[in-house]
Amino acid sequence: MLSNIFIIDDDIVSQFATRYCIEQYSSDCIISTCANAEEGLALLSDLIIQGEELPDIIFLDLVMGDMNGWDFLNHLKKMIKGRPKPEVYILSAFANVKDRAIAKNHKLISGYMNKPLTRNDLEKIFSAISKTDSNL
Repeated sequence: MLSNIFIIDDDIVSQFATRYCIEQYSSDCIISTCANAEEGLALLSDLIIQGEELPDIIFLDLVMGDMNGWDFLNHLKKMIKGRPKPEVYILSAFANVKDRAIAKNHKLISGYMNKPLTRNDLEKIFSAISKTDSNL
């Protein structure tokens, strides 16, 4: 199953580590990286305008420059009305306990994990997605 994945993170080292982990886990993925939330929203907007499918998975950092991950999620919620929702996974250092609690209960967030992404994290994510797909 080909997966379209977005990585939205302003830390180039984290982008590289996340991409590398995904590529080592599965060669059956199309991966796009965005250096900030604004770039991620622009890319999503372009997909919507072109009538293309949204990514299957978005790995999102919470702590970024001008627009943080929470702001991104607020914009995403407006953009996806009436469209299938991407699986959003927070990939963050979670220095803030409040952020972890909010992420756990947020309707757009499918899961959360600490950086760096691991093979075990990906196994859980792809297993959950496979179960969802088989129930359709």
